[in-house]
Amino acid sequence: MKIHKINRSKLKSVDFNNLQFGKIFSDHMFSTSYIDGEWRNQEITPYAPLQLDPSTHVFHYGQAIFEGMKAYKNADGNTLLFRPLDNLSRLNASAERLCMPKINEEVFMGALKELLKIDNAWIPQSNKKSLYIRPFMIGDSTFIRATPSQRYRFMIITSPTAFYYNDETALKIEEKYARSSQGGTGFAKAAGNYAASFAPTKKAQKDGFTQIIWTDSKSHEYIEESGTMNIMFRINDTIVTPQLSDSILGGITRDSVLKIAKHRGIKVEERKIKVREIVDEYKNGNLKEVFGVGTAVTINPVHSITHRQFRMRFDSYDENSYAMTLKTDLLNIQYGRSDDIFNWTIKL
Repeated sequence: MKIHKINRSKLKSVDFNNLQFGKIFSDHMFSTSYIDGEWRNQEITPYAPLQLDPSTHVFHYGQAIFEGMKAYKNADGNTLLFRPLDNLSRLNASAERLCMPKINEEVFMGALKELLKIDNAWIPQSNKKSLYIRPFMIGDSTFIRATPSQRYRFMIITSPTAFYYNDETALKIEEKYARSSQGGTGFAKAAGNYAASFAPTKKAQKDGFTQIIWTDSKSHEYIEESGTMNIMFRINDTIVTPQLSDSILGGITRDSVLKIAKHRGIKVEERKIKVREIVDEYKNGNLKEVFGVGTAVTINPVHSITHRQFRMRFDSYDENSYAMTLKTDLLNIQYGRSDDIFNWTIKL
């Protein structure tokens, strides 16, 4: 791997007390190219714009996938990665669905470790901050023909970040637009999935909502996920969450929260959930909490859900709520404040 370090770090120009998600980027980036069936030209260089031909395949046919993960620092200043091989597995599942080459573990982990070693000072040592890591892959052949790209570029960039949502989260149940459909790419972390969600989400935000709860594309009867989060409901003392399908992204945070909950003795159900069931359980007083889970948000309490003209409010998120209890457990593992009984973290 070739390494070219920046002449002068941008670190001192960053206000770490006022970080906006995904706005500030670290000094370096990793890049490698897939040419003639193998990954070549692995290098770490200063973060800089890319020079791409107007005919670059990704601009026209959308072969683009990505991952989201984080690096943390524990109290001793050691860097911890959380379940990176699960991110690699999901990246490769996305690659297979979009007819793109897979990344092997040696390339992926080697790049991560070297990049985080070089930009270690960019990882905040804070209970509320971390370094967001964005691996991504694009088709970068130069032709405009509707076939898979012949060349690909895999890169990793990083960004110091604080929490994603700071205000109350107000969700709207969407019954017209769909995020994905059966047989589509909903389970993959494909760039096009997010592009298709922007217009209905922007419309909801103009109406005063934070995000959308997506429902199934066929009948809009069943809940799937919410914005960039998987979603969980506490019905009485049971956590209920939509079972995974090819139209739902299988979140690594989702899996982690469910495993922590089961370890705590909390009953968990992964199954199809009707919108009508959620409304009825709320009216009956059984719907106690709702929260979103994801890499960016960790665990984010939901304060209201609106179905048509009916608004459901949730205000009781104290330290004993399921949302806050599970969030504390998860963050304690990620920041190395408690024993990692699941063997999820890797110390660099």
